[in-house]
Amino acid sequence: MFTFCPLQGALSESLASQSLLELDGGVKVLVDLGWDESFGSEKLEELEKQVPTLSLILLTHATVSHLAAYAHCCKNIALFTRVPVYATRPVIDLGRTLTQDLYSSTPAAATTIRQSSLSETAYAYSQTVTTAQNLLLQSPTPEEIARYFSLIQPLKYSQPHQPLSSPFSPPLNGLTITAYNSGHTLGGTIWHIQHGLESIVYAVDWNQARENVFAGAAWLGGAGGGGAEVIEQLRKPTALICSSRGADKTAQAGGRAKRDEHLIEMIKTCVSRGGTVLIPVDSSARVLEISYLLEHAWRTDAANKDGVLKFSKLYLAGRNVSSTMRYARSMLEWMDNNIVQEFEAFAEGQRKVNGGSEKKEGAPFDFKYLRLLERKAQIAKLLSQSVENGETQGRVILASDVSMDWGFSKDLVKGLAKDSRNLVILTERPSLAKDDAPSISRTLWEWWRERRDGVSTEQASSGDSLEMVYSGGRDIEVREARREPLEGDDLAIYQQWLATQRQLQATQQTGGAGVLEASADVVDDASSESSDSEEEGDQQGKALNVSATMGQAGRKNVVLKDEDLGINILIKKKTVYDFDTRGKRGRERSFPMAIRRKRNDDFGELIRPEDYLRAEEKEDDTVDSAQVAAEDEKLGKKRKWDDVAKQAAGANKRPNTNRALAADDADAMDLADGVAADELDAVEDTEPEEPTGPCKLVYSTETVTVNLRIAMIDFSGLHDKRSLNMLIPLIQPRKLILVGGTQEETMSLAADCRAALASDGDRSVDVFTPEVGTWVDASMDTNAWVVKLADPLVKKLKWQNVRGLGIVTITGQLLASALAQETEGQTLEDVANKRQKTEPSTSIAVALTNAADTASMPTLDVLPANLISAARSAAQSLHVGDLRLADLRRAMQGAGHSAEFRGEGTLVVDGSVAVRKTAEGRIDVESVGLPLGGKRSTLYEVKRAIYDNLAVVAGA
Repeated sequence: MFTFCPLQGALSESLASQSLLELDGGVKVLVDLGWDESFGSEKLEELEKQVPTLSLILLTHATVSHLAAYAHCCKNIALFTRVPVYATRPVIDLGRTLTQDLYSSTPAAATTIRQSSLSETAYAYSQTVTTAQNLLLQSPTPEEIARYFSLIQPLKYSQPHQPLSSPFSPPLNGLTITAYNSGHTLGGTIWHIQHGLESIVYAVDWNQARENVFAGAAWLGGAGGGGAEVIEQLRKPTALICSSRGADKTAQAGGRAKRDEHLIEMIKTCVSRGGTVLIPVDSSARVLEISYLLEHAWRTDAANKDGVLKFSKLYLAGRNVSSTMRYARSMLEWMDNNIVQEFEAFAEGQRKVNGGSEKKEGAPFDFKYLRLLERKAQIAKLLSQSVENGETQGRVILASDVSMDWGFSKDLVKGLAKDSRNLVILTERPSLAKDDAPSISRTLWEWWRERRDGVSTEQASSGDSLEMVYSGGRDIEVREARREPLEGDDLAIYQQWLATQRQLQATQQTGGAGVLEASADVVDDASSESSDSEEEGDQQGKALNVSATMGQAGRKNVVLKDEDLGINILIKKKTVYDFDTRGKRGRERSFPMAIRRKRNDDFGELIRPEDYLRAEEKEDDTVDSAQVAAEDEKLGKKRKWDDVAKQAAGANKRPNTNRALAADDADAMDLADGVAADELDAVEDTEPEEPTGPCKLVYSTETVTVNLRIAMIDFSGLHDKRSLNMLIPLIQPRKLILVGGTQEETMSLAADCRAALASDGDRSVDVFTPEVGTWVDASMDTNAWVVKLADPLVKKLKWQNVRGLGIVTITGQLLASALAQETEGQTLEDVANKRQKTEPSTSIAVALTNAADTASMPTLDVLPANLISAARSAAQSLHVGDLRLADLRRAMQGAGHSAEFRGEGTLVVDGSVAVRKTAEGRIDVESVGLPLGGKRSTLYEVKRAIYDNLAVVAGA
């Protein structure tokens, strides 16, 4: 059984992606936790209802539309942190930087409390409930975000993994997940989910074409794909879930090279006139492609005497871009092979004695020309800089976010909008979260599509025309969100709502485990409490209340009383060494012990580097920490930079050798840290401190006149109409579910797929286009039953192993439940008589109980003697497997034959035997002429090689 329901992003202009998959046995898999720029809590209502039934969560991309709601759910939804989450390492690390950038850039990401929730709880203040709007939830701190993302289990590509389930999930029964490269972002994933007979491929937002940084999707083997057919693991799934976004988009003539050329030429045209180019990008995913392209364009142009770009400056603005680039430098193996080769060439040049010192360009993401900006004061200084000495100097600024509703891109577009020399280059079609409140980038995109005020056409060096649309001095409203502390009735309503939520969370806690404890100690205490013996009786309910109270105290900074702590006061409160156990029962009479949960992965416990330091390294760390502690004790003593660095390094860092840097090392440090320091580094940050405590969200609106020009170059890195129409028939799914696109795109792609898949002939493919919140049944058409094999039948089976699966044909008779129960009872009685002297009676009782549970299951037994001969004549041998012509070619070449591909998928062996494979999997072998006497027959050798690659299962 397999049912599917899109929670967000289906038949919609919104890019947010959330999907729910329900498998046989009630196993529910949530794929993605996307959000859009509206950050509306009402869009997570259905997800919140499903959390207590989830088995595991999968994340596909490190983008706002795929995981922006993850930290919010961890902090505000009960039981969410107990659901296992799986993703690749780049998605985890880049998703962490994206989330930190999001919450530090806009208070709207914290999300307002739903008005319906306030109306239910603030009954005492009903006359002012309507005015209590936009009350903010507490946003997660950077430390909490880091902790939430540390809970995600990392996976590698092409490695099958059997995940763990949540504590409240039914058994997974052999569920296997495998991640494959999607080609859209770094670490982006196409998920393959195998559960019983269901083989599900979840492919949302993928790109088959190779780019500068990202390799192509793994459909045809990865790295852009050079194969003629889809890889076996992703071929012929029982259900394919695919995104329809971009289904009406045609591929650009010239491909990636022409796209990159148009971007560089458009930038040169603008900066040569002293203008500023603003390119809104995301802060973690697609920004790697554009930043790498522009950095290498500046390097190439710097070597040209007539270069235009070397006189202009290049910036990348984002709250956390330095962390993003640091992670990118450590994940080169996840990128395209060209990036790996470039890094290896740079490393080889570094190892040479005299090599590369005169012309050192740095590793792929060691920026020499790209300047990183992470503070708002730097953006203000950049906008206020005027032209000096009468010279015009162009600038190119990459800024987050794509929507321009938050991040530095919103500040930059306000400062650059009035100058007609400036240019905004949109890199993808923006989403539309609300019809009445489009984002800034969506408004600019609509203006670019309308072309109402004329188009400026420039000639590129290649002869192509570059179109830039005038904005015509139209006005645009820019909304600025800020926090304001609550006071008066708003504060009272918030406190009433908070008290209600605490009571609800305390009620929802089951099994003694805290729901959203902020402290790991409380989690460990709760887990140890749940394993106590049953003799505690009514004291367990008291223990549950204590655990709930402690969990709330950890989250809300509530001061607990001594009687609330109970026996835990010995470990939770200092200077307390005794506890009166007279009249106590159960756990109140034993000393409490917090059992720390050890972090484990597939290879065992995680390694702590500090446990493997040498003796002299431990001594150095001890001396350094002692010196720092001694100097800190002296009040008023000035600190030195070296001491601050040592103190920040922590106890688990290796000691610094304090060696002097050579000239080459200094150059390398400059390359790693970006361009040399300038006046932007000396700018003092003047941002006001955000209020803490309960706050509300207040919007201020500013009208900006826009005179700049608008251009559009597609850097979204998504599939187009050609790749979708080509690959979906090659994948050959039995069911097709289309999500993640507008209604026009989805319906157009559904019509094309029905026409393409119907041409296969004998089988029909169901194409589903569900709406948000609609369940569709995409189960297999094959019926499967569970039966019990009798012992005499099992002894006669001869299994054949086919690619990790055991296959056998069975001929037997199906016994009724009553007869099976009788036979099983006799067998168990014999077993009980044999073991009565060696085993206690409890084991026999357990065996009888298990027999009673399985009595309703039908049993397959051997045939009677009078039916064996008739059944044997009816059974035929089976050939199981999927022969690939490439494997057959290698086998024939290894046997000394000449084998090569000719024509359309035809393998010719020794120039006389042709082997073809039809779309249905049929193998056709044709031979020309007869074999000569005294020579081996090529036809028979080919047939023998074909049979050797298939498993022959004899009839039973």
